[in-house]
Amino acid sequence: MSEGEAVVAPVGPLKIEFCGEWYEVAHPADFHIGRESDLVIDDNPYLHRRFLRIYEDFGMWWLANVGTLLSATVTDATGQVQAWLAPGARLPIVFAQMQVLFSAGSTTYEFTVYSSQDYFNTAAANAGGGGETTMAPVALTTTQRLLVVSLAEMMLRQDSPGRGDIPTSAEAAARLHWSMTTFNRKLDNVCDKLDKIGVQGLRGGKGNLATNRRLRLVEYAVATHLVSKEDLFLLERNDRENAASTAPEDG
Repeated sequence: MSEGEAVVAPVGPLKIEFCGEWYEVAHPADFHIGRESDLVIDDNPYLHRRFLRIYEDFGMWWLANVGTLLSATVTDATGQVQAWLAPGARLPIVFAQMQVLFSAGSTTYEFTVYSSQDYFNTAAANAGGGGETTMAPVALTTTQRLLVVSLAEMMLRQDSPGRGDIPTSAEAAARLHWSMTTFNRKLDNVCDKLDKIGVQGLRGGKGNLATNRRLRLVEYAVATHLVSKEDLFLLERNDRENAASTAPEDG
């Protein structure tokens, strides 16, 4: 080391929770997440062998997307600050708790990163300080929220971050007792509403298939707490209301 060169102290370790299992990332680790990595997510052929990388640089931990096709949704614990990590992008791990969600094929995955260092105070950002971009709350109608819950049901029923299969449009429509026409119209309305506030990956058109749109909607909704476990009662209520409306009358 030359005279006057700054000494960067090793950063504190990270802990990662996925499917009830814990992993530790400590200096000077170079940690990968994917199909064949330090953290093996799944044998899903749609998942990159190495998709995400956690490493040290400039005295901080960084999360990088080293894949070529998939993107990830990253948020703080409150869901108020979120980023879309596209292939080739990276971001510093600045929160004490950070959620990472991504989809491969018809499955959405989630894991949580815990850091001993909290560089960014989310509460201050929510109060209007710091200059970070936050997502304003989105007002959904009851049926729009019901649609999102039907798609995110498997993710919402998890006790710890992990994986969940996302239903097809036909499966979700049947779960809701709706026609495909009704389901598609309401899905369009939800995606249009979120697209207008800047949520990426939901706009229809060439190269943006309906499957990708549904998966992206689930990622965003779960990561930002747009829906939660408390909303699962909407499905049960919808089942009861449908059963009552189709029950034969006495006499």
